[in-house]
Amino acid sequence: MFQFFKRYRYFFLFFFLMSCGILVLFYNALKYRKSLPVYTPSMVNPEMVDSLIQHEANKQRHRIAPFTFINQNGDTITNKDYEGHIYIADFFFTTCPTICPIMGDNMEWLQDKIKTLPGVKLLSHTVTPDIDSVPVLKEYALKRGVDDSIWNLVTGDKRDIYYIARNSYLAVKTGSPEEMYDMVHTENFVLVDSEGRIRGFYDGTNLNTKDPENKNMEELWEDIQWLYQHEKETK
Repeated sequence: MFQFFKRYRYFFLFFFLMSCGILVLFYNALKYRKSLPVYTPSMVNPEMVDSLIQHEANKQRHRIAPFTFINQNGDTITNKDYEGHIYIADFFFTTCPTICPIMGDNMEWLQDKIKTLPGVKLLSHTVTPDIDSVPVLKEYALKRGVDDSIWNLVTGDKRDIYYIARNSYLAVKTGSPEEMYDMVHTENFVLVDSEGRIRGFYDGTNLNTKDPENKNMEELWEDIQWLYQHEKETK
């Protein structure tokens, strides 16, 4: 018996190595690999998308449009300040008594989390710029413990804010033309990658309760970490 194995030792070694290789290939093929979609208007609920861009399907085409707003310190904030950065955007107003306080709490929670990931930012747009002036936003920022290097609370022209909410972030229902500049009241947090592409939508009022329709904040934090690492590895 020993002579038999000795005689065919190279065959058995080859067979063993080949079997190991096949097992590794099967493992890699079956192993769960996390990924995030690159959202286009055609992938989103039609109610959330302007009809002019509704059928845009090219994954490389849809990006957050250029913008210019003013933050809580009176500084001009543009899309250039977010180029090359992963960020999370939302829409709120300081006098909101319903979902905004919960969203604010979750943004604070998120701010603490992303401090471990240099370069990841937050961007909150007020939807009542006539009320939320720079001093009002500053007072709100101080109350929330906003880190100015991470989190911008911005105001600006109402039409620009509502346009970018609907046509860039795909975050709220478009409504009829006469409703175009009505209140933008949405719980959506939008994850944007360093190329300005949308990578996910999340319920900003939902910290960790599972909902098959909407990802929650814990899932957002997991996705931010994955996207951060993925971009580091692919750059």
